[in-house]
Amino acid sequence: MNYPELEKLIDVVAKLRDPASGCPWDLEQTHKSLLKYLTEESYEFIHAVEQEESSQMEEEIGDVLLQVLLHAKIASENGHFDMESVAKKLADKLIYRHPHVFKNRDESISSEEVVKNWDQLKQKEKGSDPLAQMNSELLAFPALFSSYKIGQKSKKVDFDWDNFLEVLPKVEEEWQELKQELPPHGKYNKERAAEELGDLLFSTAQLARHLDLNPEELLRDANAKFIRRFEKMVEISKDHGVNFLELSSNEKEDYWNLAKKSEKLC
Repeated sequence: MNYPELEKLIDVVAKLRDPASGCPWDLEQTHKSLLKYLTEESYEFIHAVEQEESSQMEEEIGDVLLQVLLHAKIASENGHFDMESVAKKLADKLIYRHPHVFKNRDESISSEEVVKNWDQLKQKEKGSDPLAQMNSELLAFPALFSSYKIGQKSKKVDFDWDNFLEVLPKVEEEWQELKQELPPHGKYNKERAAEELGDLLFSTAQLARHLDLNPEELLRDANAKFIRRFEKMVEISKDHGVNFLELSSNEKEDYWNLAKKSEKLC
């Protein structure tokens, strides 16, 4: 296969990092300084996928690729690894974890069996001790998804509730503990309230898991619903010839309810 445009892109990134003639901004970047861009570009690609915008997906996945190439170039400059070694390690891993394709061809294998075999081979590589797998690597994900993953790992060592009915009292317990830290007079200890709210969020994530739902996806959907309704609320207010920013809180609430009602009618 021939990939002239990919080779051109790699050359462009190398030029940006050239000590003599490169870009000052690119030359200042490190693995750590680039992390926020990798996160942002990844989420922008996720959003493009959710919107089913193929042109936007193409652009955003390109931005993700740029981050990959920059990290590989920086690592190469430090003598750690380069794009070629990254590609080799990934290819070797994919071949090893897909023996039904590359070793003993098995056309009858199901996708569920593929996932099971993948996990078994992964454990063989990294060690099969489930206790050792409960470590700080689980904190690498977005916080809500980390809670979900931690719960999955806890289940594997039988440190988990049996079903969602058993989780509900824990959620209620955490909610009551948070309420105790938020007295009616309005004064509260921010540090203690933060801890109790965190516990509530964690237990809620476990409830979602026991309902066979992904809390990260649920919150993304809820965020999208809020934005959708907010935009509709502003649109309706414009149609009524009013300035949304000049409305009272009660009037804004009325338009919010109109937006919700119009959504249900669609």
